[in-house]
Amino acid sequence: MTTQANDDWWRDAVVYQIYPRSFADADGDGTGDLQGVRGKLPYLRDLGIDAIWLSPFYTSPLADGGYDVADYRDVDPRFGTLADFDAMLKDAHALGIRIIVDLVPNHSSDQHQWFQQALAAAPGSPERERYMFREGRGEHGELPPNDWESIFGGRAWTRVPDGQWYLHLFAPEQPDLNWDNPEVRAEFRDVLRFWLDRGVDGFRIDVAHGMVKAEGLPSVGRTTDDGGRQVEMLGSERLPYFDQDGVHDIYREWRPILDAYPGGRMAVAEAWVESAERLARYIGRDELHQAFNFDFMMADFDPASFRAIIDKSLAEADLVGAPTTWVLSNHDKFRHVTRYGDGELGLRRARAATLLMLALPGSAYLYNGEELGLNEVLDLPDELREDPSFKRTGESRDGCRVPLPWGGTQSEGFRFNPDGQGTPWLPQPAKWEALTAQAQETDPDSTLNFYRAALRLRRELPALGGGRVDWLDAPEGVLAFRREPGVVVVVNIADRVLDLAELGLTGDVLLASGPLHTDGRIPADTAVWLTA
Repeated sequence: MTTQANDDWWRDAVVYQIYPRSFADADGDGTGDLQGVRGKLPYLRDLGIDAIWLSPFYTSPLADGGYDVADYRDVDPRFGTLADFDAMLKDAHALGIRIIVDLVPNHSSDQHQWFQQALAAAPGSPERERYMFREGRGEHGELPPNDWESIFGGRAWTRVPDGQWYLHLFAPEQPDLNWDNPEVRAEFRDVLRFWLDRGVDGFRIDVAHGMVKAEGLPSVGRTTDDGGRQVEMLGSERLPYFDQDGVHDIYREWRPILDAYPGGRMAVAEAWVESAERLARYIGRDELHQAFNFDFMMADFDPASFRAIIDKSLAEADLVGAPTTWVLSNHDKFRHVTRYGDGELGLRRARAATLLMLALPGSAYLYNGEELGLNEVLDLPDELREDPSFKRTGESRDGCRVPLPWGGTQSEGFRFNPDGQGTPWLPQPAKWEALTAQAQETDPDSTLNFYRAALRLRRELPALGGGRVDWLDAPEGVLAFRREPGVVVVVNIADRVLDLAELGLTGDVLLASGPLHTDGRIPADTAVWLTA
């Protein structure tokens, strides 16, 4: 099996996100690597995915888990080499799996040679013009240039010894690049071509809404009008560093580059914006192919919440003639097993939400380990947490980045390294012994085999993938819709058992997210696919 020349493959693809540091360790140093990914490609083929999205594997000090890039054209030695990347890509393509890589264009690492050159250069130099250096306010420039705050907490400016300040919307180790500088734009066009020439199938654009800042870098808090009254800044002025119109000029430069390569090379935006209309502007024939739909991930486990977001998302997709994306977990948010209640309740709901998601039109993004039913690890020792946000705000993303359990026992690191060598960089909970891929392999009712069955049916059934959602009348607490041809989806979120006769449905069950009653009734927090 090899990847097919289908330029529209991304429209209904199932994409599996790999956080490389936590996926699989081939050399026993406790850190996942590209050879570890390569060794698990048959597992991913059997799971039934269409593509892999690799979180950053570039040269990085890991001040923010790899999203602080020191060299955009090389692999960090902790993860391997460019030769390892090429071998992994070749093997993935041979198995019919495409590869999407993360691109981090809003900021670099402070260890990037450009930033080191900027620190060594004088204010106003060409080296400093690649970043957002500014003079401070106050009598001696002792105050930052404005009141912007870092996403990770604290102010978004750091002062250097000569008195200037540089902007970092995230950690101080992540200085923001100056996208008004033609040299920066040219550099990233070349970075795109570098990875496209190696054969990657697409890019996930990190902070896609953030590269361009409002002219003059206005403050965002409260200001005074001419009468001295305090007024709240509204509209796009509230966040003059996000979703500025100028970002679209960048993507209009990038799209012809993607289109020049065969096989449907694509890009998906991580863009947090205030409205469907603003999000729609990122997508189209002259910009990006997709944008992440985070609303579904943030929905309550509630039929009204799910339906409102599904309708809204599909309407947004219609605005631009592109399919929406669906996601339940990723490297930045609590795993959905835990968000939905944790334990048996959370897993039951997570499986039901997964069956709902995989029945919707568009593409689906899975996060590594969700097919095992992994929960968020909440009790990590503080001294082992590495998320820069935790150090500033107490909020941590480390719990969804704990290395995956592949087999064996906790003392073996759950075979994060196949030989049980090394100590995983974050500790895995003992209760994961029942959730390892090895433990679930032969259990027909396991979450792993549930995912395999769902993805196989999604690929086999013409009704799933593209198309439309036709809602059916359903009692309170129940979602029901038809996908043509021949599939009905029912999700019982009511606090009672549901008889399909209440919906006038008599089809055969294709797949259920959990055990049904012997008479076919659907328990609470359970979803089913039926023949229509």
